[in-house]
Amino acid sequence: MLNRILLVEDDPELSELVAEYLSGEGWEIEVVHRGEEAISRIAGLEAFAAIVLDVMLPGLSGFEVLRRVRALETPAARTPIVMLTARGDEVDRVLGLEMGADDYLPKPFSSRELAARLRAILRRTAIGSATGDGADEALSTTEMPRTILRVGEFELDVAAHSARRGGVAIELTALELRLLELLMNHAGSVVTREQIAHEVLGRRLLLYDRSVDTHMSNLRRKLAPDDENSPVKTLRGTGYLFALPEQKS
Repeated sequence: MLNRILLVEDDPELSELVAEYLSGEGWEIEVVHRGEEAISRIAGLEAFAAIVLDVMLPGLSGFEVLRRVRALETPAARTPIVMLTARGDEVDRVLGLEMGADDYLPKPFSSRELAARLRAILRRTAIGSATGDGADEALSTTEMPRTILRVGEFELDVAAHSARRGGVAIELTALELRLLELLMNHAGSVVTREQIAHEVLGRRLLLYDRSVDTHMSNLRRKLAPDDENSPVKTLRGTGYLFALPEQKS
């Protein structure tokens, strides 16, 4: 089980407190204090179950680290990332989500809540599943069930964590893949914002919470850059619908 968390926080006292708490919850914590150090670890041979990333860092900002991680051409690009934002500033939150962050937590925050959010994310992503030296052997001796969802020209291979449109690969984050899976599993039916928050983000939908809409906007842009041909339809005041071919007109 991959249980290593990378904590990127420039405040030594805060990082020590958070690392101590998360270690007590069973994770192995690696702490770095600068964005450049984070990129070096993530782009190297080391693998992490998740990254906790502060926005305000000396040198490279948390946003720049996030951008570079998502641009990697390795599995590390899909590592779940929780952003820590000062004062819960809405601009920071929206920007982080639009750039591919999986969740955010405003400062000051509870280490207990951070741990809960990490567990929720890892329950819903293959990044936190079993890996390691014996993984290939296990796969060769035990055939894994394979789920492939197809709706119109869209295809989602749940086991391979890959999506295609008309045979062309679509680059999605781990959270966007989970969101797409939920929508395709309910293709033709409305999925509420509350349901998305619960099943994809692992938490209840808060008042004035726009994170669901931001993630959905990112997904729609990647599925259909022109938006006109997007299979995802917005039903105001209700939720979202992944349209069946006959529902697109």
